[in-house]
Amino acid sequence: MFEAFRKYLSGKGTFTTHDYELIESVLTFKKLRKRQYFLQAGDVCQFHTFVSKGFLRYYYVDEKGQEHIMQFAPENYWTGDRESMYLGLPSKYNIDAVEDSEILLLKKEDHDIMCKTIPAFNDFVSETLKKNAAVLHERIRISISLSAEEKYSYFISKYPSISNRVPLHMIASYLGVSAETLSRVRSQSVKK
Repeated sequence: MFEAFRKYLSGKGTFTTHDYELIESVLTFKKLRKRQYFLQAGDVCQFHTFVSKGFLRYYYVDEKGQEHIMQFAPENYWTGDRESMYLGLPSKYNIDAVEDSEILLLKKEDHDIMCKTIPAFNDFVSETLKKNAAVLHERIRISISLSAEEKYSYFISKYPSISNRVPLHMIASYLGVSAETLSRVRSQSVKK
């Protein structure tokens, strides 16, 4: 059950057998069916979530009922609403399974204890947060400065495996363009 997570962590730092056992002792395993929610808007997020198998999406629904995908989380990705978790506020976001999925849940309190007691885990979390900040800044830059065609081209080059796993309307939502626009962009790129 924890093999994928142990393999993932082994590439992120030097952990002892005791470290792995301690971390695994506070993780909770959960299966999600396709379209099953892990988090719904209005609930307070309680967990850092690691995707060991499957695919999740993190999104919000605007007042017009339109979905806006903020993040895709395939295997070996983390997801969760940090704002909701750290401030104790109801989440504005939903997280659900795009595919049948298996996730590992780490409560905020246990996460904080692991950071204090396992130096390699703290280093891993610190490095992950730095990388997430850089990815977020790049996503903002792309969102405000590139055309729909350039956004799609960047997405396909950066995340080729994701583009084959999700429907076109979800990619459009992630890119901030309409499904019609993305369909036109894709057909134009095929002609080139």
